[in-house]
Amino acid sequence: MELKQLEIIERSTLLFLKLGIKSVTMDDVARELGISKKTLYVHFKDKSELVKAILSTKIELDRNYCCQKKIEAENAIDELFQISKFVLEQVGNINPVVFFDLKKYHPEGWELMVNHKWGFILNSIRENIERGISEGVYRENLDKEIVARLYVASTDVIMGGEVFPWPEFRFDEVFIETLRFHIRGMASETGIIYLKERIKKEKNV
Repeated sequence: MELKQLEIIERSTLLFLKLGIKSVTMDDVARELGISKKTLYVHFKDKSELVKAILSTKIELDRNYCCQKKIEAENAIDELFQISKFVLEQVGNINPVVFFDLKKYHPEGWELMVNHKWGFILNSIRENIERGISEGVYRENLDKEIVARLYVASTDVIMGGEVFPWPEFRFDEVFIETLRFHIRGMASETGIIYLKERIKKEKNV
């Protein structure tokens, strides 16, 4: 991908996350980048193609980061914390209308997200559960398939905006509380001790 395309993706992503997808026009994107709309259309034929490019780039970034943290993390709980930090850095202040707009107006982009979630992310959570059990930080009697699917499904609740309407509930606050709830439910006694220390460490940073 060309450097200019990457710049367009990066800066238009910030616009979409802040204002929603529907409300941002290609004129807005061109104005934000300081280029003509004609130049913008050289790189992306329409907004749908731009949205798909943004999502494809985001998914690839997510995959690479998750694979890296599986190697670097101290244990399964540490892995989840590190990946969650990354998620929050990417979309911590996201306007939930983005997900509504994506689903309603950009179905191909929405399908990319759904396939990523129920493919790569679900499998990553399964592997994290297996790792945690083998390390002794998760309970041995976990049903990994049920727990993994519950976790992935919880992202729909967080992002949907109905149960946790924005701005009354901030995405980052709900996300981290859900993460702690998820880990606490899986954790063994050893895992709970580690989790408490990890939370204490996070608060002191």
